[in-house]
Amino acid sequence: MILKLFKQTKGKLSSQRLVLHLCQFSSVVTCFVIGDGEGATEMTESMNMIHQFCDRLISPEKARTTRIFFPEANEVKFAKKNVFEGTYFKLDYLTKPSLFEDFGFFERVKMSDRVKPEDELFLVAYPYFNVNEMLVVEELYKEAVVNTDRKLIIFNGELDRIRSGYYPKFFYPKLGALTETLLPKMETVYYIHNFKGQKGGVLFRFTAAKIKERKTN
Repeated sequence: MILKLFKQTKGKLSSQRLVLHLCQFSSVVTCFVIGDGEGATEMTESMNMIHQFCDRLISPEKARTTRIFFPEANEVKFAKKNVFEGTYFKLDYLTKPSLFEDFGFFERVKMSDRVKPEDELFLVAYPYFNVNEMLVVEELYKEAVVNTDRKLIIFNGELDRIRSGYYPKFFYPKLGALTETLLPKMETVYYIHNFKGQKGGVLFRFTAAKIKERKTN
C-alpha cells in the first residue's frame, strides 16, 4: 500500500492543487474502518505508515524542509522517541493538551508561530480524533500555503463526516464551513472506504498520475 500511496502522490506534487488528501482507512487492518482498532494502536500504525511514506516520497536533502504535524504535542514526543527517532523531518503539532483535556478541550496552536520560512512541504497526520484539528489545518492552509509554492498533504483525515453533515452546522458552524472553504481546495489522491454490515463492501478511488521512472544503468 505504501508503494501505491507514493506513486499516486509523487505524480500529483507538481499539480496546481495545493492540498492533497490521502487515504481514509484503519491503518491496523485495511478491512476495518477508522475507529475499529484501539486508538493508540491506530495512531502508532498510522505513524509507521507515514514514516515509510515520507522516506519514499521525500529525498534526504528535502527532509529538513518538510514539517509533519501530528494531532497534539504528546504525539510528537512519542514520535521522536520511537518511530521518528533520529529523523531530519521537522515534527510539530496542531494542538496542546490542557487542564480540561478529559472534557474534550485542547489548547489551539497558532500556525504562524510553528511554520518556518524554509518549510516547503507540510504533512498533517490523521486529524480526526478531535474536531478542532481540522480547523487548525485550515488555519495552516490560509497562513502558510495560500499564495506560496508550498504543498499540504493530509494523511488519513476522516473528511467524510464533515462532508456528510455528521457534525450539525448549528453546533459546529466553523467545522461545517469547511465544506465551502477548505474541502473544495483538496484533491483526494487515494481513498478507501469500508462499509460494514451484512452486505458490506469497499469503495476504492484514486486519481491517475503520470510518473517518470528514473532509469538506472
